[in-house]
Amino acid sequence: MKSRPHHSAPQEVELKLSLPGPHAAELAKRLAQLPALARRKPSRLSLSNIYFDTPDQALRQQGVALRLRRVGSEADPRWLQTLKTSSGERSALSQRGEWESPVAGPALDRAALAHTAWTGIDPDGRLFAALAPCFVTRFERTLWLVRRRGGSVVEVALDIGQVEANGKQAPICELELELKAGDSTALFALAHQLGRGVALLPANRSKAERGFLLAQDALDLPQRAQRAPLVLPLSRLELAQRVLREMFGHFSQNLEALGTSDDPEVVHQARVGWRRFRSGLRLFGKTLALSQPPAWLDLQPLLAGLGALRDLDVAVTETLPSLADGYTLGDVGRAQAWQAVLAALTQAAAAQRQQLRQSQQAPAVGLCLLALTEWLENLSAADNGGPVQRGALRRWARRRTGRLQQRLAQAHKQADTPQQQHRVRILAKRLRYGVEALRALLPRHQADTCIEQASQLQGRLGQSRDVAQASALVVALALDRHIEAYLQGVAVGFKAGLGSAP
Repeated sequence: MKSRPHHSAPQEVELKLSLPGPHAAELAKRLAQLPALARRKPSRLSLSNIYFDTPDQALRQQGVALRLRRVGSEADPRWLQTLKTSSGERSALSQRGEWESPVAGPALDRAALAHTAWTGIDPDGRLFAALAPCFVTRFERTLWLVRRRGGSVVEVALDIGQVEANGKQAPICELELELKAGDSTALFALAHQLGRGVALLPANRSKAERGFLLAQDALDLPQRAQRAPLVLPLSRLELAQRVLREMFGHFSQNLEALGTSDDPEVVHQARVGWRRFRSGLRLFGKTLALSQPPAWLDLQPLLAGLGALRDLDVAVTETLPSLADGYTLGDVGRAQAWQAVLAALTQAAAAQRQQLRQSQQAPAVGLCLLALTEWLENLSAADNGGPVQRGALRRWARRRTGRLQQRLAQAHKQADTPQQQHRVRILAKRLRYGVEALRALLPRHQADTCIEQASQLQGRLGQSRDVAQASALVVALALDRHIEAYLQGVAVGFKAGLGSAP
């Protein structure tokens, strides 16, 4: 249990991991049998937590969480009040301020916050007066204390239960590795050891974040790209770390949401996140020369599955609906045939989504994601230089963006074949992702021009690609040769239109 005196300003260093799969009890049993934990006697706690915020979520907006925790039964409870702060960056490894104090009962105690970060957050007490319960979490916690060679100590906490808000519930099934002594390499070493026996996925969202999202009916909504926090001065490697961490977090948060969400946009944002991460690696290619990322060969089946599902989703929800009237022309028989094709594609998408969820339960996938997370967290440690002046970083960003513009313009002039047009689309994405990541370092006019140019090319070429892909999917189903012929004709028309475009 995390009990510390009022006057301390501790840093909680914790690695959060989710356990994918529908059978929490079975996962817990398998975890307890792993060699790293099997010989250690666990302890168990029943925990109930109430999280507080203002009606406009002023604390959440500052990366702050305030909760009351009941330990034990209702008949014999102990109450703890905890304040946590965070940097706001998306990462499974969190380093947060944490202040915990015993309190008399199930009510917030302002006096217990006197020697904490709260004095800077709420100097006049107005926030405290506006606080109200937002949501609760209830879970069973199993604890193991793992002492490793070299003196490191890690507390392993398995939490199984649920978060509850406004009459809604969402399951909790996660593993938290908290550093008690040593450095963060011990967390990753133990996580890799455990991850060889049970699938563990890096989890960027805390229970508090999940609770706030559930309260807003937004828990399973797609997570979109954010601007990385670029507080200058930074070294180039620190700049790369901030940008790449946000991009990888964009990918992994949507990948986690895929486990429970059927929203096609979740799949789309997961793919966008991965493409942004790959583009970011290219963007900082020379900067990363001395610290190459680990291989992600074990992610390839998952990534291919995301692509296949996205093609099906686009065909069902966007491409085919937009082309339906051109084929059916009010004819009942044609309309029925069209609906049969849509139904078959919808069924194929559901099967592909389920297959993706199964692939997330492969330990190799979690280990690969964990290795990338560890690489990102250690990236700035490889930096032998110091911070770069603001002007030097701005000049580098302008030069790097200018080269991407030139490559895109040259490829566009030479784009006569479908393969060359596909290359243009890839380069347009790289330009847009790079400019969005470095926007704080670029002149506004240059950034706006680049994004507009890239977005227009992406839109035109993407529409052509989507029609061709929908045609290929319908051909693969072999359900209706007349619909096949119609879609192939539309695809040819799109290609001809692109070929004649300036």
